[in-house]
Amino acid sequence: MKKMLAIMFLFLISFCIFSPIYAQEISGTETEQAVVNKVNSADTAFILICAALVMVMTPGVALFYGGMVRRKNVLGMLMQSFVVLGIATVIWMLYGYSLAFGPDIGHLIGSLKWSFLDGVGLEPAPTYSSTIPHQLYMAFQMMFAVLTPALITGAFAERFKFKSFIVFIAVWLTIVYCPIAHWVWGQGGWIGNLGGLDFAGGLVVHIASGTSAFAAILILGTRSGYKKEAMPPHNLPITFIGASILWIGWFGFNAGSALSASRLAVSAFVVTHIAAGAALLAWMIAEWLYRGKPTVLGAVSGAVAGLVAITPAAGFVTPISALFIGIAGGVVCFFAVNLKERFGYDDSLDVIGVHGVGGITGAILTGIFATTLVNPDGANGGVELLKIQTISVLATIAYSFIVSFIILKIIDNFMGLRVEHTQELQGLDLSQHGESGYRF
Repeated sequence: MKKMLAIMFLFLISFCIFSPIYAQEISGTETEQAVVNKVNSADTAFILICAALVMVMTPGVALFYGGMVRRKNVLGMLMQSFVVLGIATVIWMLYGYSLAFGPDIGHLIGSLKWSFLDGVGLEPAPTYSSTIPHQLYMAFQMMFAVLTPALITGAFAERFKFKSFIVFIAVWLTIVYCPIAHWVWGQGGWIGNLGGLDFAGGLVVHIASGTSAFAAILILGTRSGYKKEAMPPHNLPITFIGASILWIGWFGFNAGSALSASRLAVSAFVVTHIAAGAALLAWMIAEWLYRGKPTVLGAVSGAVAGLVAITPAAGFVTPISALFIGIAGGVVCFFAVNLKERFGYDDSLDVIGVHGVGGITGAILTGIFATTLVNPDGANGGVELLKIQTISVLATIAYSFIVSFIILKIIDNFMGLRVEHTQELQGLDLSQHGESGYRF
């Protein structure tokens, strides 16, 4: 601990000394008024709102997951999502944005040219948007980087050591999230060059997090007492509130990815809502037929599955296609979630079944339903696009799983990933944070 504090202190000193080097200024060849004239006020206002909506999704995930765990772990679950807001924000500012969206190196990663946000000012960045300030584009993408690792936490809920969790998130963002984001969205990334379509994060957010979650549960194993004792959600109303916040935030997530207050944003907004509603009903009906009763947990899970499935397709498909994608997402994810009972893996809060499988479903169906009538910058669905989407999905799965597995193994060898058995029985709230979510 003393060594860690010493390293942190040296880092802060170095930061204070060298950060002025990276202080950014608007280019001297342009006046401030000239820059303002190039920025579209409507687009800027719209993306500011969308960025805030995406930010709220992470506390939404915290509530969604927090209600699903046992009472003794609710604060631990909330804390894991909330602390990511700090970790991802600092990493994104220091070097993460530059790695993900900076000038291309070999179609695999961005350079460090924009580290410390050097060169990321208030003028537009024509590479990504010619109508909003570069800093706003950076901030909008930051919220995606915050949300994605928070999604992983549901898979290893109730058993991950908090100290190790912090290290894992920092390393995962650096060498898993940033490269994949560059492949798909960065200027020159190989998936983007190939023609792969991912409007708002089916590959970057959902498949990456779902696959990484699978690697985590293989290493961590099941919770103590899994399949031997009941582990029902302790507070479904909290989960319901979290799901509702996610649904609202998803409009910023998908519509905002149009990067302008445009017709494309309207289309993405509409298809997002249609897919969520269709998936909600599809999951509920499947559960009703399969289990005999429709549940609140099933309904909210279905809605989230639909939101996940439409994410890669949101800027490329028509409303009727969104209906089919939502139905497919609800049904496929329902049965994927039930696979854990058959195979015995402990995906505590269904990250693999909803985000991993939902992201795969949406990305593949984008290859079928995409049309340039919605987005001229996209492509028309067919055999060729389906092949490209499949390659993109498989590459994301392979990279996310292998690298996440290696990261977790290394951390496990040096620090240990899992809390001690007695701490797990006591609960993460007390053992990791010295607090209790409820006092009676």
